[in-house]
Amino acid sequence: MNKTPLAERLRPKTLDDVCGQQHLIGEGKLLRNIIESGDTPNMIFYGPSGSGKTTIANMIASKTGKALRRLNATTASVADIKDITASLDSFLAPDGVLLYLDEIQNFNKKQQQSLLEFMENGKITLIASTTENPYFYIYNAVLSRSVVFEFKALKPDDVERALSRAVDVLKNEDYRGCEVNIEDGVLSHIANASNGDVRKALNSLEIIFLAARPDKDGRLNITLDSAEQAVQQKAFRYDRGGDSHYDILSAFQKSIRGSDPDAAVHYLARLVSAGDMQSICRRLLVIAAEDIGLAYPNAISIVKACVDAALQVGFPEAQLPLAEAVMLLATAPKSNSAAEAIGAAMDDLSKTDAGDVPEHLKDSHYGGAEKLGHGDGYKYAHNYKNHYVKQQYLPDNVKDRKYYTYGANKTEQAAKAYWDKIKEESGK
Repeated sequence: MNKTPLAERLRPKTLDDVCGQQHLIGEGKLLRNIIESGDTPNMIFYGPSGSGKTTIANMIASKTGKALRRLNATTASVADIKDITASLDSFLAPDGVLLYLDEIQNFNKKQQQSLLEFMENGKITLIASTTENPYFYIYNAVLSRSVVFEFKALKPDDVERALSRAVDVLKNEDYRGCEVNIEDGVLSHIANASNGDVRKALNSLEIIFLAARPDKDGRLNITLDSAEQAVQQKAFRYDRGGDSHYDILSAFQKSIRGSDPDAAVHYLARLVSAGDMQSICRRLLVIAAEDIGLAYPNAISIVKACVDAALQVGFPEAQLPLAEAVMLLATAPKSNSAAEAIGAAMDDLSKTDAGDVPEHLKDSHYGGAEKLGHGDGYKYAHNYKNHYVKQQYLPDNVKDRKYYTYGANKTEQAAKAYWDKIKEESGK
């Protein structure tokens, strides 16, 4: 039996064998044209695990005359880079080095900077891969000298094609002479459970074959039950410190803001599956204030109660009050008027010298305040009809600013109608 992992044995040798990534390597696409030209720029491959980054990097390496060096940034150091640069202009690398640097996001700024001189003069051509957003984790000077290509998670159909090819390899290599029967739905189940990671899918298939035993007739039966046991739980792309964390939270809030309860509870399920209680609770409270706001002011109180209940009972039961909060927010009327108001006020502060607090509003509850004129001329609103009196509250430099605009929802329009009437009656 072949000891090399199945995913490695099936690694494509040509672009036409690669499953997926047609937006990069389809006919006429930029990356394919670069590879076929043989003239390789510095490149950064960004995308999830098992999407073909290493495979395509290997193909590029095979087409260049440069010496290939590989480093994994999780274990490599500046000393490893110095070893590579020391070989430049020697018989070990007469035409320069093609450096494949995996997981570059784990290199710190100093380590990344150590490559710049050699990238600049062309003695090192860098192909770096990362599962994290390069615009967050890779030093700007490295980015500016590189072309970024985003790899996508493979679609189930693409993964299933890779699995079909793998079945043929397994039959011919490891089970020659033994009839293999694969139950309908096995490959589809593995493909869907892999969440676009072809390496995980191939590993699962290999485990199923390794665990299978011939029946009394010498047939090897690969059943859906064995596939479900091997996969056990669908692969889930989620890293609390990585891109998927923020992407899912972003989709979660935007779905609630967009009043789509089905999408909202879908993203809640992803967050619950990852056990990320803190992010869920924090985001729900933010949404209640930012997106529902004054259209339904009591929403934040209800959400706070749901959050407290979730924190008290813990998972798995916490999913119930959390789902209640999500459904409430997703179906509630929406207003961002409070968020817009504070945003406008904060923006004004950053750009404008607002000036001092008006004298009549300053604290006058201490000895000597009267001599300073603090509080002089202040009108106590409760002494006036309807508890309202017009006076200047904003500082002089911004006294005419309007930060808050009443939302079009029923609650805020009722408040607007009330204050319009009060101000009209006051003759102001």
